Amino acid sequence: MHTDWHVCGLVVQAKPEHVAAVRSAINALPGSEVAVDDTDSGKLAVVIEAAESSTLLEQIERARNISGVLAVSLVYHQQNEQGEEAP
Repeated sequence: MHTDWHVCGLVVQAKPEHVAAVRSAINALPGSEVAVDDTDSGKLAVVIEAAESSTLLEQIERARNISGVLAVSLVYHQQNEQGEEAP
């Protein structure tokens, strides 16, 4: 059985006054973590992991729709297939 593993890195641009709320909302998304943020510039570096690419895309879209988010840029994506083939 094969299982996929996806990880992506995002730069999220938010209104500086909304960085704390955006950080909290992103961290609440399953598989998502704000690695670092800068309230002066409104930028957050985000890592998202998921077992399926569709889930990864859903989480990116959820991040994009958080109030106070101005833009989301995908800067890294990796997919690994793990497991064994069924006999």
